Amino acid sequence: MSLAASDPRIREAATTLSVYGQLPFVPASGSGCDIITQDQRRILDLYGGHAVAALGYGDPRLVKAISEQAQSLLFQSNAVALEVRARAAETLLSIAPGNLQRVFFVNSGAEANENALRMACVTTGRRKILAITHGFHGRTAAAAAVTWNADKWYGFPGKPFEVEFIPRDDCDAAAAIISDEIAAVIVEPVQGLAGAYDLSAEFLRVLHAQCALHGALLIADEVQSGIGRCGHFFAVQAHGIEPDIITVAKALGGGIPCGAVLCSKEMAARFGPGDLGTTFGGGPVAAAAMIAVIGAIRDDQLLDNVRAREIQIREQCVVGPVRKIQGMGLLLGLVCDRPAVEVRNVLLEHDILAGTSADPHVLRILAPLILEARHVDHLAAALSSLAPATY
Repeated sequence: MSLAASDPRIREAATTLSVYGQLPFVPASGSGCDIITQDQRRILDLYGGHAVAALGYGDPRLVKAISEQAQSLLFQSNAVALEVRARAAETLLSIAPGNLQRVFFVNSGAEANENALRMACVTTGRRKILAITHGFHGRTAAAAAVTWNADKWYGFPGKPFEVEFIPRDDCDAAAAIISDEIAAVIVEPVQGLAGAYDLSAEFLRVLHAQCALHGALLIADEVQSGIGRCGHFFAVQAHGIEPDIITVAKALGGGIPCGAVLCSKEMAARFGPGDLGTTFGGGPVAAAAMIAVIGAIRDDQLLDNVRAREIQIREQCVVGPVRKIQGMGLLLGLVCDRPAVEVRNVLLEHDILAGTSADPHVLRILAPLILEARHVDHLAAALSSLAPATY
C-alpha cells in the first residue's frame, strides 16, 4: 500500500464531507493528558477533543466501566428500565442544583438543547426565545436558531420560533427585553466557542430574576462548562443560581457520546409517553460511562485540582503573546496580541495542543481535569518563547 493510500487524512478526504479543518497529525493512542501520534510524537492535549476528555485518556475506571457494561449488556432502548440508567440519573442529579430532580437522557449537546427549547415552549405555551450575543448552542434546527451569527450556515428555510438576542453582560437590556411573551432565555454561563468568555455574575443573576418575574424559563447550557470544567460540577453553582433547565454533554461521558436535560419534577410532569423520545439516549454503555466520570471527579477531588490549575495558569501564563486570561476553571481563553491560530501553531511545534475560538485573538484551554502542575509549567515555558508583539 502506498504512503498516500495509508494516510487516514487522505482517505477521509476521499470518503467524507470536508467540513472540518483538521490538524497536521494523526492520533494513534492516548495516555493521561497526552496524545501519542502515528509517528510517535507525544502531544500535551490542552483541548481535550472540544472539552470532552474530562479524565484524559486511558483512565482505568472509565475503561473498565465501559468494557464491563459492553460485555454484560451492550444496548437496550428506553422501552425497558435499566439499573445502570437509573443509577446514572441518580448520580447526575446528586451533583446538580437542588431544584432539578428529573433527567431526560440524549446523545449530544445539540440534542440536549433542542429538547430543552422544545420543553420550554411546551411548558410555557409561548413562542419566543431569547439568547445571548456570541453564544453557541449547536447546529440542529432549534439549537442553531439561538446561536449567534448562525444565519451564514443555518441552511433551514425558517426557524421554529421567534428569536431575539440580548447583548452579553448588558443588564439593562436584559431587564428591558425579558417579558411575559418570552418562553425561555438560553445562556452559556461561560461562552465556550466565543473564547471562554465568562459572563458576569450580575448579568446571570439579572437573567434569573427577570425570568422568574415574567414566568420565562432560564436554560443554562452547560454542555461545555459543566461536569467539573469550571471548578464546580456546574458553572451556575459558582454564582448560586438555580436555572429551570440545565443541559449537559461533552465531558459527561468522558469520550462516550451522551447528553442530558435536567429539569424540575413539576416540569417533567407535563410530559408523558410519546412527548419526547430518543433511541440511544441513556443507553447502558453511556450510562456506565457517566457514572464512572462523575465518580472519578469525586474520588480524585478533581474540582479542587481544576481550581488549583486555573490559579497556576493565571499566575504563569500571561507571558509572551498572552495579554490577559478570561474564563473559569479549565475553560479558559488566553487573549493574545496576534491571531490565536499563529500561537496555536507555534505551541504545536512545542508538542502542545490548544484550541482556537470564534474570537480570532483568543486561544482556548479545555484541558482534561487531571491536568498537572508540570503541564502548566510546560505551557508557560512554550508561551514565553514567543516574543510579545511590538506593534
